[in-house]
Amino acid sequence: MGTAERHETAADDGTAPTRRVPQAPDHDMSADGGGREAHGSLVVADGPAEQPAYKPLWVEEPARRRRMPDPVREAAVRAVLIVAVTLTQAVVAFLCTMAESWLAFPMVLSSVAGTVVATWAALDVWVTRQVWNQRNGVVSVPSSTARALRRERRRARREERAAERTRERIRRRGGTGRLSHS
Repeated sequence: MGTAERHETAADDGTAPTRRVPQAPDHDMSADGGGREAHGSLVVADGPAEQPAYKPLWVEEPARRRRMPDPVREAAVRAVLIVAVTLTQAVVAFLCTMAESWLAFPMVLSSVAGTVVATWAALDVWVTRQVWNQRNGVVSVPSSTARALRRERRRARREERAAERTRERIRRRGGTGRLSHS
């Protein structure tokens, strides 16, 4: 049903018919709909009660995979750009060769160099991903060794701070670093 048409139906209990009145979408309304349908018409009851009919436009679904870490994403973008330039060079080299242009030889040389650089860029993505996983751990694995290492480092830092506070407290009291003044 379009928003411009009026539609009269009987209510659920059969007492009062309702009609749909076209209305401009109100972007300041709350997320619960506030009596507004997804297509912008308001359900108006001719009888005693107003019946809000809210139908969401979409349903939120959780992401299937986590977002790539920033360093890995940067390396991947860099690799894609380098590969795109290399493929463009290769096409230009091919077309120059077919046209028997003098530019064919320099383009072939630059395509070979671009292939080497593109291979390096693809390896850079892989190495960056491995390094990131090694430093930060794989979060999805419950028995991650990186998590245990972080826990141990936190515990050691906590103990070091406690020992430093104790040494500072003894220094402030005028002690010479001994626990007893005998």
